[in-house]
Amino acid sequence: MPARPDAATAFHRLHQGPELLILANAWDAGTARLMESLGSRAIATTSAGVAWAHGYADGDRLPVDLLVGTVAAIARTVAIPVTTDMEGGYSDRPEEVGELAVRLIDAGASGINIEDGSASPDLLCAKIEAIRQVAERTGVNLFINARTDVFLRGLAPQEARVDETLTRASRYRDAGASGIFVPAATAPDDIRRIATGTDLPLNVMARPGLPAAAELARLGARRLSAGSALSEALLNRLSDLAKAFLEAGDSDLICSAAGSYGSLNALMKKRA
Repeated sequence: MPARPDAATAFHRLHQGPELLILANAWDAGTARLMESLGSRAIATTSAGVAWAHGYADGDRLPVDLLVGTVAAIARTVAIPVTTDMEGGYSDRPEEVGELAVRLIDAGASGINIEDGSASPDLLCAKIEAIRQVAERTGVNLFINARTDVFLRGLAPQEARVDETLTRASRYRDAGASGIFVPAATAPDDIRRIATGTDLPLNVMARPGLPAAAELARLGARRLSAGSALSEALLNRLSDLAKAFLEAGDSDLICSAAGSYGSLNALMKKRA
């Protein structure tokens, strides 16, 4: 799949409103095709879901060849922009992170997420700069969504988290980021202060207590991601069904929960 400069441009526009961009994160080509059929305007991957689908734990443990292959398969399957979670870039060397970004662009990615985690913001700035430089050479205006874990990991006292997030957002913007992703920010006032305190589009993640889409848009958020929640929900449901089937061999239980084989198979044929 060649680089998709038009798709990257379209993906940038999706963050300019007025409608909140809602992304139900996928983890393989089949779930991506399903999300597209349900009306999703872009496909985002969940790093956890992709890792689990290949039998790896989340947290920069997935072999990068599997990540690139997943993005290529999704880009082949859907006609909408694709953005992928590259976690921390699978390396602390910015040049290696940049090389991976080129591979993802060549696989069909229009955007990426890259996170600071518990590392210094200096390191993420260097990675973003490397990604931006190599992306420009490909001719793709890659959407670089800088994820900061200030709220998720409690990297600052609660009363200082908004200010710390905004400080990092400013630095990441100057390094070349296109958006700021703040998982675990759920309080309306925190979301409003972050959204109004930066000119980067704000991405929040589904969490208990997060305001609904209309309220998020009013507060200034531009993007809402499911994160790993859909993958977790499906795997938990699958675990319950498989356990019951293994214990009792009850065909009625799993068959009643199944969808239509014909409709699902037809769905996959449309972009094969």
